[in-house]
Parts: sequence; structure tokens; C-alpha cells
Amino acid sequence: MATNWAERISAFSRSPTRFLSGTTAEAFLAELLRELRDDRASYSVKVLLLSPLCEHPTLLCPSDSVGEETTLELMSVFAQCPPKFVGFRCHLLLALTSVLICTSCASGRSRASQDFLDLLLQIIQDPSDLHSDGSLRSLCATACDCLRELEACCPGLLSQRIELLGGLRQQETSRLHQPYAALQTLVLRNAVFQLTQEKGAGAEHLKALLGGITSVAWEADQDSGLMNNKDSAVLSSLILGNMGVVPTLQTGPDCKELRSVLSSLLEESYLLTPLCQAALLHRLTEVVAMVPSIPPAIFRAQLLRLLGTSEVCLLHSTLLMKCAYTDSLFSAEDEAFILKRLVVLSQHPRLTAPEKLFYMDCILHFPENRPIDSGDESLPVLLTPQLASALAPTVLNDSATLLSRFNLLSLVHLEEGEEAEEGQGLEYLYEHLTSLLHIVENGGSREIVVTFFRAVFLFLFYFHHVERYSTGLTEQLCKLYLHHTHLAPHLINLADQTQDKLSESNWAVGLLTALQKAITSLTQLSVKDVKWHLKMLARVAEEGEIPQRNTLSFLSKVITPSFSSLCESGDWRQGNNVLGVCRRLLVHPSLDSLLIPLADILQHLARCYRDTDIQDHARLYYTLLTTLSREKLAGVMMQGTTEGGRQVKKRSLSSCMSEGEELTSLLTIHQTEKAIFRLTEAQSEPRQQSKDVDLDQDEAENCPEEANAALEVYRAQFSDPSFASEVTLKYQLAHTNGHDSRFDHLFSIRLHFGHTDNHYEKLPDISVSCLFRERPSPVVQLRLKPRQPYPTTLHATAIFTTQDGLSWHTAVPDIHIAFEQTFMPLPSPRTWGQDGKLSAFEGLWEEMCTEKGESAISLFCCQLEEAALNALVRKHFLSYLVSDPSQKEELKVLFFLPPQCHILLKIRSKEDAVHFNIATDNWQLLPHIGSYLLTITAAQEDPPS
Repeated sequence: MATNWAERISAFSRSPTRFLSGTTAEAFLAELLRELRDDRASYSVKVLLLSPLCEHPTLLCPSDSVGEETTLELMSVFAQCPPKFVGFRCHLLLALTSVLICTSCASGRSRASQDFLDLLLQIIQDPSDLHSDGSLRSLCATACDCLRELEACCPGLLSQRIELLGGLRQQETSRLHQPYAALQTLVLRNAVFQLTQEKGAGAEHLKALLGGITSVAWEADQDSGLMNNKDSAVLSSLILGNMGVVPTLQTGPDCKELRSVLSSLLEESYLLTPLCQAALLHRLTEVVAMVPSIPPAIFRAQLLRLLGTSEVCLLHSTLLMKCAYTDSLFSAEDEAFILKRLVVLSQHPRLTAPEKLFYMDCILHFPENRPIDSGDESLPVLLTPQLASALAPTVLNDSATLLSRFNLLSLVHLEEGEEAEEGQGLEYLYEHLTSLLHIVENGGSREIVVTFFRAVFLFLFYFHHVERYSTGLTEQLCKLYLHHTHLAPHLINLADQTQDKLSESNWAVGLLTALQKAITSLTQLSVKDVKWHLKMLARVAEEGEIPQRNTLSFLSKVITPSFSSLCESGDWRQGNNVLGVCRRLLVHPSLDSLLIPLADILQHLARCYRDTDIQDHARLYYTLLTTLSREKLAGVMMQGTTEGGRQVKKRSLSSCMSEGEELTSLLTIHQTEKAIFRLTEAQSEPRQQSKDVDLDQDEAENCPEEANAALEVYRAQFSDPSFASEVTLKYQLAHTNGHDSRFDHLFSIRLHFGHTDNHYEKLPDISVSCLFRERPSPVVQLRLKPRQPYPTTLHATAIFTTQDGLSWHTAVPDIHIAFEQTFMPLPSPRTWGQDGKLSAFEGLWEEMCTEKGESAISLFCCQLEEAALNALVRKHFLSYLVSDPSQKEELKVLFFLPPQCHILLKIRSKEDAVHFNIATDNWQLLPHIGSYLLTITAAQEDPPS
């Protein structure tokens, strides 16, 4: 039964909705409760049964009445459970808390929630564990956590128990002191806030709460006690930044009871963990802010410890105090010290990148004692250029740190402008941009490219008015584009963002004009560059103030046979790129002067382009251009108005003519709402090397037996550049689960793939003739050429035609290439037998264990029975074995990973574990092989019979 419940709970956790489609929430809840009451079930299984109630209480208890009934059932189970099963009782308390809170029984003050509250209070006051081994303290700590959760979700629930909680905290000397302190602090904060919401409340009411004078009974018809939903919302949004919005409680000068409680909590705060200290300080900061008679100086004794802390959470609490109290607690010297400490921490080599970024953000939003500007990002006055110079960005910083520092330094030097000193300030930032540009020019990674363009945007955002730098940046970006045309999308995005965010600047238009001049002046074009040039010119054509004569001349050259073979190639994508430029020129303000050359280009495409779809679109555009006025043509081609001075990119042809909707629909590529089909890995035999290797007859007859000789022959094969360079993976193209009759029969499917990294060469497009829902799924082969044999993810899209003649574009679910999918058997000569492969293995092993450089050795251990190990070898390693499978003492496995990597395993069964000795000629593969071994060995714990 235990295994059955484990499977059912796992299925519920993966997809509760799918699981409940085969039953009902009521029936499943009844099963859970019945099994929890069954004395025959083990308590380990009962703990598992509580997880659905902890994770999805509202799904199983859809109403308050069901929640209350479930609570009573669970409390009955708690009462019947022997005290020695502490772990199960703790999980039971957590489940009860989840059900009560999520079904609103706690806030509704139901009888079940009252009984549960009494139970929790009884547990935390139970003295029976004082002289025992301490096993019940975990139950008491869990009860405190449950009370704190109830108080957080139902503020004011325990407001009349403050004295009780304070007494328990002071009496407790074990680790329970911390849960008591955290609970008392939260209850105190909520109780004070509750009094601020009551008219006429003052010192007497606060003294009554702190002294426990009021009745501790919690009656269901009591009007006071719990806050309503509106008050709870106010409490959850209490902000300390602006003291004017914090509600206050006027208690007069005499408030010694509250001062005594606060002093006691603060004096013992150093005993708590840093995270608990931070929460306590945050709550007490709010309490003091709400009671003006308590001076912020009560925290002064803690500042000496807090100002020198290395804990992020404690420093954050200190900054919250500063935000709340400013110069009433922090002197000018304190402020200068904190700021300098933040600068030091922002560059400390022992801290992690996220921590340093947090400190940078603290500087950016530093709560000054006397702020001059209340903007979102206004630097403190004390952050001088000299102090900030320690945070100057370098090319060795990670992307997030570099951009954060660049933004901070830009704000520091914002007022310098043309007056920046040589080598400092603004000049340094520009030189830093230039350094990044040189890295991009020399083949920087995708991350550094994105970082560079984000840094350019930041620079322009602050300094676009400094003409010397903005002009120089335009020139350098044009040169960068001509050498790396694939950066066109980044440049287009940069132009879009600067135009949207800097409406007063004309820099984006200047950049596009310069790019147009650079492109149209080219005398030689490569096929791969034409695509990017056309995309760039299409963006240029969106700017009404940029003349387009040069663009038209470039289009004429591109489609001319003497200059380019574009029309002859019939490439649909390239043809569509040409039409994209033409579409934008059709709505350009200077269309009248472009009419004749644009008409000539469209007519040439309609006659000469070797693709019917491109011809039809060109013919349609030509007809519209020559028959409609400019105003009507603009109305047909554009949908919406201009945004930010830039034409909206959406185009609509559906309003061409009242009777032409069907023609327009046929000439448009439609976008599917969701994926229509997917690629799933096909079951196939183990992959062989992509190219068999032949030896001369003399070599074949004298196949090497010694390790060094075999390795020498094997290494000689690497001189062939096509040697085992591909990994061929087979995938089935199949419909997704969703059923749409329009897509039952698909034709002329063209799959296009994109990479998420640079580990593999670009994949060519794949064509599939048809896909019918009622027929077997076609199989496509992906021929991957690894640069590095790492796991990767492929993005895929597809264009296809349906039976009614419409063309569609769809996204295909991502294809995840696992590490083990790159494994191949040793690409040895055909005439080698097992002895030759074994000799090569020994030679490689000796080489990897003795040579330095990229080679590495490692060890992986696991617990496997003999039967499980045999099953694992048969399932995963049989195709890669180079030793005799019957030799159980040591199994030798050799994986070849294109282009030229190897992983060698020696598997031995020891008395205590199975040892996988690993050797590889690429140490960067070790984390992947370790993860792979961990996965397959964990799945082999229960070997097949």
C-alpha cells in the first residue's frame, strides 16, 4: 500500500487538476483522512499523506465548512497519535495551519480554529519537556511557527497574549528562545497597529495589553480582537520611508511598560540568528515609529554592532532604520561611515556577485538624513566622484556588475558633460565602452554583446547631449556593423529604445542615416550579409525624415542579375526581406518622389523572382501602388497611428478592398495561437560514427595490439577534418495533444532551428513533405556538429501550408539535447576487433592519467547490487563496452564525443560500493558526466527481475 500511496501522491503533486479529473476532490480527501485514521498505516506514509493538504488546501477544501470539518478530523488524528511520533505531529500541525488559513476559518473565528489555537498555546506552555531529552522541543518550535503564521495572516489574533509570550521567552534558555522572541515581536507590532486604528486609544489601552489585564478569552461574538480585511491590507503595506503615512499612537510621555519590553528584546537580540535578528529589528522599528513617545535612541546601543556587521540582512535592517529615523538616530558621521562601508562591500572580493549588487542598489537608493532630491535614483550627496571611482567598471566584471557600476558612475558624472577631465569621469566611461566594443569586434560571446549594447543605451540615456561622444559612438557602431552584420537586431533594438526613451534626442535617426549610407555604399555583397542589410534598411525606411533614394538604388542592385543572384536563387526568406523594405516605402512620406523606381523594383520581382509567393506579393504591392492615392494606400498598409515618432510595425492588408479579403488571406502568413506539432526523440539503435574509417590493406592485416601503437593509429585519423564530426539524432514530427481539424493535414513543412548558445554549429532548415494526423509520424534527422559536446536547447519554428491553401507560422516546443545524446562508440578502423579497441582504451587512459593540460581523472561511487549493475550496463553501456562483458571484475567503457573528446570509465564492484573511475581529455566534461552517472544510477535502484 505504501508504494501505491507514494505513486498517487506524486501524481497529484505533478498535476493536481489532471489527477482530480479521474476522481473528485471530496473523494480524494475522504481517502486521505481515512488512511490517516488507520492504525495499520505507518507514520512515514502518513507524513506523505499530509503533503496534499499542505500544498493544495484550497483545492481539497473548497469551502469554509469543508475546511472546518477537515480541521476537526485532523485534530482527532493528532489526539490519537502517540507522543513519541514527534515528526508526524509536527507535520500535522503544519497541515492544520494551512487548512485553517487558506479556507478563511481562522479569520472567521470558527470553533475549530479556536480549538486549534488553544491546542497550540497548550503545546508552547507544556513544561513536560524541561527535564527530558529535548525531543519534544521541535514540536514546541513548530507550534510557535504555526502561531506566527496565524498571527501574520490574521493580525491581532494573539494581541491579548503578549504578557504570556513575554514570560515564556524570558523563562526559556534553550533554542526555543528564538521562536518565542519572533512570535512576541510580531504580536506586539500588530497589537500596537491595532490600537492606532481605534479612536481614543492611548497609554492605558497599551498598558492593559502589555500587562494582560484584559480578558484572554476569545469569544466568537467578540467585536474586537481581529482586524477586518481593510485593516489587514493597511498593515501589510506599512511603509517606513515616509513618516507621515505611518499611523501613530499617542501615549503621552509615560510609556515605561513598552520601553521595558523593547529594551528586553533588544538586549537579547544578539542571541538570535542573523535572519531572525533582522526580522525582530524590522518589527521593532515599526513599533517605535508608531509610538512617538519612544525615542529612536533606544536602538543606539545596537548600532555599534550593526554598523560593522557582515550580514546582508542585518545591514538591510540598519538601512531601514535610517530610512525611518534619519538624523533622529543617525549622525552625519554615521551616515558617512555607512556610505563608505557600502562602497567597500560593493567591491569586496570575498562576497558573491548578488551580495555586491545588493550593496550597489543600496548606494543608488541610499536613505540620506537630509535628501535634496526625492527621485527614484538620486545619488547621495556624500558620494563624490573620488569615492565612487573605486566602483569604476572593468571588462573583467560579470555582466550584471558591469552594468550596475556603469549606471552608478554615469549618475555620478552626469553633470560633467564636456568638462570631464582627461582620463576621468565621462572620458573613462567612453573608453570603457570602446574596450567593450573591441571585445565584440573580436568575437565576444553572446553575453558580452548584450552587455555592450545595454551599456551603450545607458551611456546615451545620460549623455546623448554630449555631441563629441554621441557622434563618435555612431561612427564606431557603423564600423562594427559592417564587420559583424549579424548584430543588426541589436542595433535596431538600440535605435528603437533610444527613440522611445529619449524623445527629445535625434540620435537614433542619425545612427540609422549613417547605417543606410554605409550599406548603400558597399560595392561587394555576400549572401549572408544581404539578409541583415535588408532588415536594417527596412528599419531605416520607417523614418519619414530619412531620404530613401539610396535604399531604392541598393534594392535595384540586389535584384539585378549582374550584381546578385538573388532572383535566380528563389530564396523565399530573402525575397520576403526585399518585400519588407518595399512595404515600408509604400507608406513613406516621400513616396511621390519614389514612385517610379519603386514600381520598377516591384514589377521586376513580379516577373523574375523564382518563387511564386514572392511574385504574388510583389504583384499585389505594384497594383496598390499604381491604383490608389497616397492617403488610401497609407490607410490600407498601416494599422494604427505612429508611436514615439516611429511607424507601427503591424500591417494589415485585410482592408485592401471590400471583395478582396479572401485573396489577402491567401497571401498572408498567419500565426498559430499555440504549437501545432512537436519533435520527440525517436527510439533507435545506438548511433554509429558519421564516417567509417578504412585502413590500407597492410595496416589492416597488422592491426596494433599494443596500447601505444593502437593509439598512434587512432590519432592519425584525426587529420581527416570530417572525422566523426556529426551527431545524428532522429526525431518524430507529431501533432500535439490539442485537436484542431484545420491542422489535421499539413503540407510543405519547413523547420527552422535557432541555438541558445555557441556549443554547436548552425543547423540547416529541414523540409518535411506532409504530416497527417491519422498516418505514422515522419522521422527527421538532426545532424548536429558540436563545437563542445555540452547539453543545449534548440529553439524551433516552422512554416507550413494547410489543406485550404493558407500558409501558417508556428512555434515548435524547444528541443532539449541531453549530454548523453552526444555519446558515440569509438570510431575505430573497421578491421579492429575487441583487442584493438581495448588497446586504444589503455593508451588513452595512460595518456589522460599522466598528461596535464585539459585531461582530468575523477571517481564516482554509488550503492548498487550486482543485478542492478548488470541491468545498468546492459541498458546504458553495452554499445560502448571495449572490454569483455563476461569479465565482471572490471568493465571498461569508452565514449567518443565529437569533435574530439573522450570519456573513459573503469567500473569495479567493491565491498562497500560500485566505483566508476573516470578519465577524460576535457576536464570541463566532468560535471556533466557526474550528473549523468547520478541520474542513471539513481534510476537503477530497483533492478528489473
